Amino acid sequence: MSSVAVADRSHAASGTFTAEPLGRVGVWWFLASEIMVFGGLIGSYILSRISAGGWLMERAHVNTKLAVINTLVLVTSSLTVVEAHAAAEANQRSRARQFLLITVLLGCTFLCIKGYEYSLEIEHGFLPGAGLFWSFYYTMTGLHGFHVLIGIVVNFILCVSLTERRWGRLSHRIEYAGLYWHFVDVVWIFLFPLLYLA
Repeated sequence: MSSVAVADRSHAASGTFTAEPLGRVGVWWFLASEIMVFGGLIGSYILSRISAGGWLMERAHVNTKLAVINTLVLVTSSLTVVEAHAAAEANQRSRARQFLLITVLLGCTFLCIKGYEYSLEIEHGFLPGAGLFWSFYYTMTGLHGFHVLIGIVVNFILCVSLTERRWGRLSHRIEYAGLYWHFVDVVWIFLFPLLYLA
């Protein structure tokens, strides 16, 4: 038996063969399940759009300018959550709290703009029952908005918790919250061109 195989067995026996923390693995498994949810919705939307001839008339009524602003807001919030994690790694509690708060405010801004956009569409009679495009539009953006809301709540709880002494655990939780927030950002990067530009 080779020395490599012996070393692998000794690592497995000692339980040190997993380098990733369980929390990080759990977050990745959760995100994988969420990818399947959004992936199914996006796939269904693309197939329906192809079969319906592109939905050019419907797409002409979405507000691309507001969507561009919202994209910039969400991308900026991804940067601030990265800075929060970097500050946590550097043991800079107040800086981490500051960037988490900015992330929360940017997330709230995103939802407010989206709510205003919804109000304009509803005012013009474009409700979820107005057609298949609008059903997809409200389902996908609404589900995404719900995920943004969850991220806002998690980041706000972490921001408040930074006043406590359990700093070691919180630095890892900021990383996990950041992974989730990046997922929310990536989903929007897919939704934005599909709903507003394609």
